[in-house]
Amino acid sequence: MTSPGAAPALLAIETATSRAVVALGTPAGALLAADAWDAGHRHSEELLARIAALLAGAGIGRPGPGSLAAVVVGTGPGGFTGLRVGLATARGIARAAGAPIVGVPTALALEHAARAAGRLPPGPAAVLLPAGPAGRYLVRDGVARLLVAGPGEDAAARIDGPTLLAVDLPGRAPADALARGSAAVEGLAGALVELGAARLRAGAGDDAAVGPEYVVLPRGAAAGGGEVTWSHDRP
Repeated sequence: MTSPGAAPALLAIETATSRAVVALGTPAGALLAADAWDAGHRHSEELLARIAALLAGAGIGRPGPGSLAAVVVGTGPGGFTGLRVGLATARGIARAAGAPIVGVPTALALEHAARAAGRLPPGPAAVLLPAGPAGRYLVRDGVARLLVAGPGEDAAARIDGPTLLAVDLPGRAPADALARGSAAVEGLAGALVELGAARLRAGAGDDAAVGPEYVVLPRGAAAGGGEVTWSHDRP
């Protein structure tokens, strides 16, 4: 593990998918160290311990003033519990360190990671996420669309246009989309650090502007699918 030395590092936290990620990087966007594990729906069980071990391995003790340059956190879309745990943890650490907090949309980071790994051709791409046993959320350009399949139908089969990368959909999405999603998840730590650093340099870092993105059906919407709304909340 590479130590960031005396220069304050970025801490990145991602809990929107079933595979949690924590990472350290430089303010210039270079990845220094990372840890990832299959959290399922139990992100809170290991998150703080994994962060403490990552910081300790880099020679950073308990976060205090000046210990971190910023905290970068994935904002979803993703599971309710995982997102709230990740955002609450990021906020607590940022306040203890007196550091700014920067939000990065998880779908954007996944697409960025897949492109960096050479797994996406030029042109539009979209991230496919689970929405219950049959439905899917298609996230493209920051907009989510709910796809609901009928009996025996694959919702992903009706998607035409963007190159897909599927996450948290084993056996429930096309094999090529699953392969791209796997590559994206593997590169998620580096993408979070790179995008978070870029946003920080551009002036991001406002706690009030960072919140989780929950995808919910509009009130009264039929089960046939269509556009969905973002629900912004603060833990």
